Amino acid sequence: MNTLIIAEKPSVALRLAMALGEGRPNRISRGRVSYFQITKNAESTYIAAAAGHLFTIKQSIAKRGYPVLDVEWAPSYTVNKSSAFTKDYLDTLRSIAPNCNLFINACDYDIEGTVIGTNIILEVTKKQLTELDGLAKRMKFSTTTTQDLINAYSQLQPLDVLNFYAGETRHKLDWLWGINFSRALTSAIFIKGISTQLSIGRVQGPTLAILAKREIDITEFKPRPYWNVMAVIGNVTFTNVRGNILDKAVADKALSTSKAHMHNATIERVEVKEERMRPYPPFDLTSLQLEASRVFHFDPSITLAIAQSLYERSYASYPRTSSQKLPYTLGLPGVIGQISKNPAYAEHANLLLSQKRFKPAEGAKSDEAHPAIFPTGVMPKNLSETEAKIYDIITRRFLACFAEHAALAKTKVAAKLGDEVYEANGTRVVNSGWLDFYKYTRIEETTLPEFSAGAVLSASSVKLNELMTKPPRRFSKAGLIAELERKSLGTKATRAAIIDTLFKRKYIEGSSITVTQFGLTVYKTLSKYCSMIVDDKTTARLEEDMDMVAKGKKTENEVIDEGKTMLLDAIKLFDKNKEQIAEAMKTSFNAVSLLGKCPKCNGSLIIRKSKVGKQFVGCSSYPMCTNTYSLPQNAKIEPTGRVCEQCNTPFVKVIRRSLPVIEIDLDTNCPSRKSTVRIITHKEPAAKAQPVSRPSAEKPVKKAHRKRKSKKPTKKK
Repeated sequence: MNTLIIAEKPSVALRLAMALGEGRPNRISRGRVSYFQITKNAESTYIAAAAGHLFTIKQSIAKRGYPVLDVEWAPSYTVNKSSAFTKDYLDTLRSIAPNCNLFINACDYDIEGTVIGTNIILEVTKKQLTELDGLAKRMKFSTTTTQDLINAYSQLQPLDVLNFYAGETRHKLDWLWGINFSRALTSAIFIKGISTQLSIGRVQGPTLAILAKREIDITEFKPRPYWNVMAVIGNVTFTNVRGNILDKAVADKALSTSKAHMHNATIERVEVKEERMRPYPPFDLTSLQLEASRVFHFDPSITLAIAQSLYERSYASYPRTSSQKLPYTLGLPGVIGQISKNPAYAEHANLLLSQKRFKPAEGAKSDEAHPAIFPTGVMPKNLSETEAKIYDIITRRFLACFAEHAALAKTKVAAKLGDEVYEANGTRVVNSGWLDFYKYTRIEETTLPEFSAGAVLSASSVKLNELMTKPPRRFSKAGLIAELERKSLGTKATRAAIIDTLFKRKYIEGSSITVTQFGLTVYKTLSKYCSMIVDDKTTARLEEDMDMVAKGKKTENEVIDEGKTMLLDAIKLFDKNKEQIAEAMKTSFNAVSLLGKCPKCNGSLIIRKSKVGKQFVGCSSYPMCTNTYSLPQNAKIEPTGRVCEQCNTPFVKVIRRSLPVIEIDLDTNCPSRKSTVRIITHKEPAAKAQPVSRPSAEKPVKKAHRKRKSKKPTKKK
């Protein structure tokens, strides 16, 4: 019996081949794509990789407008030009399949991995899902270490059909909501003479709403004064127990009473108690992204990419998990033993081994598919600086959760000045425990001098501090991901990408996220005229329904039909208010796209897109004014506020990937254009994902049928 094992990425295919082929798999090249063959007892096992999603959702019937309700799966390369490279991967899998009679989905064990692998099996077998029983199996593993992969292969599971149905439901609903509402928005602004593409999605809308509501709260916030009364006794600052006092008269009375008794401040009580501080639980994906943002200022997308790389190289477990639990069945003593061989962690790991501390402090969150993120114990090699940081924080957090509790001595001293009570607090680390293991947490220690209950002392000063209330804090990307998780919006694998899309659409900006005027207009307009698009309750309800599909309590068709009904209701409301939506969007879009004044009619020059998607500059007075300028494609264009002295045309800043930032005159016919082009030498503040090094084979791999390209000698000039 010949078998085809499908991995999600080439790096994991290599790991599988090395593990199952005992370090000597046969690599076969097919054009630009390689796969592996292991032959034993006249039977062959083929291991081939996908490259992420080889299939995507598309509408069944070609149609430009909306609503679109009928969709189907199609090879990604037939739908998106950017996915053209996936054809080679799919063709390779198609070529192997006729030789096989067992197909194993070894993609990541989550809903997305299930969808990727199952779609491939359906394609290469030309079977229906109900016909795959006995023909297809599922591999489940949380690390790509050799032993875990061997164990997973020896314990194959039935195909996880319910997960596929749940994943297919999500893909279809996300596509339907995204395409229909994006087309609706685009058509609304088109009737006002603006040809550009706008987007909004099932989760994107509620995410924008969360940020816009916070932005409005900040903008409309009116500071209010409040007062704190402080007394200094024995060189220690005591705070009045009234805390933040909002009434000035109350604050003044507390101050005057306290001043009248400055010289007979009585120490009422001194409390000293020891508190145990439990170790932090191991990381799930969200807590890892939050901590990496706090400690290293890493973008959540970068953190996920690095954690995924560590997983693919067998250094850490699967990162897309919502679990904070580490089952003993993971072989925790063995993992700690392997880590003890790494000099960076040997001291702490050996301490745990000597004390037989193998029970972790776990968190409340769980995940049926995967445990918390943990280091596998495989010695890491050739890590980049960013990879080393993420590996270190994962490993130290893992070891720390086995360590003993920290012990803190908490001291509270209460003093009375007349009828006013004041308190001072001190903290001292008595036993550092797990804090020694996890260097990324520090306790601020405050040591108080000796105070005796009943002692009468003098206060050296009593003062009133006037402060102002502050608006709510803006979200960081990591903080927003945590908020989306709290509201059950999106998935652990998609939340960072959803936020990145809002940045690309210019709805939001900044590391401390600010909603742009354009983003606010989109939110306010939709909230007023079609609130379902930005309502988190609608999205959360569909999320719950998709979970029910995964549990077998609802069918895929039931949930999709419900989603379509909600979609049609929202579109009906949108169309009813389309004119008002269009007018509001036009004003805001022109403002965000404004590059300067039109030299021909004094209108506004704005960025537009042609019917084929090319960007150019046009006049807001069109069709009265047909003045246009060409623009570089695949570039970000920003206004500079400068105008050419010769042609009176605005200068714009052109930002392109891997090229210098330049400022150019829009008028290509201007005589001074060459001499006025400016190259901006300073670095643009763009948040780019740092490159992640890729896995390499740690043992020799047999190569077969590998064609070498002959190098032609270069001609000397």
